[in-house]
Amino acid sequence: MRHGKKHNHLGRQTAHRKAMLANMACSLIAHKRINTTLAKAKALRVYVEPLITKSKEDTTHNRRIVFSYLKDKYAITELFRDIATKVADRPGGYLRIIKLGNRQGDNADMAMVELVDYNELYNPNEKKAKKTTRRRKSTKSVEAEVVETEVVETASEAPVADVVEETKDETPKEEI
Repeated sequence: MRHGKKHNHLGRQTAHRKAMLANMACSLIAHKRINTTLAKAKALRVYVEPLITKSKEDTTHNRRIVFSYLKDKYAITELFRDIATKVADRPGGYLRIIKLGNRQGDNADMAMVELVDYNELYNPNEKKAKKTTRRRKSTKSVEAEVVETEVVETASEAPVADVVEETKDETPKEEI
């Protein structure tokens, strides 16, 4: 009977289970997406989400707590620097579990675990640049603006008398 037992033991001893979940969490942080069995994915979600919540506040105490779970300083650096800034406004639910079907050899339920904010293809909360339809100005007005700007630019570079002569006479003068 399993009265009051809240977590899945995954058929392993305590030390093996903790080491496996820590390694899976480090792989998830490093690669942003991993494939595993459905039972391990659900156990990993319970393991990782509190760590991501702790990473939102970058203090020495929180880093030490997370290090006691993960035991990998590179994963902790990645978690506190990159992932925490990306999930700062999210109140929870940092992982997505997608069922993939059954494994070929033993028919185990497989799942893909990914960080929600790192999937560009399937992210409904991602604010994309709104496409606007802008009408192009008529070509006459665009050409007139270009000519006016050229006259203004040449006026600032050359004396006023030369600019007046160039605008009156369209043919270029030969300089000797």
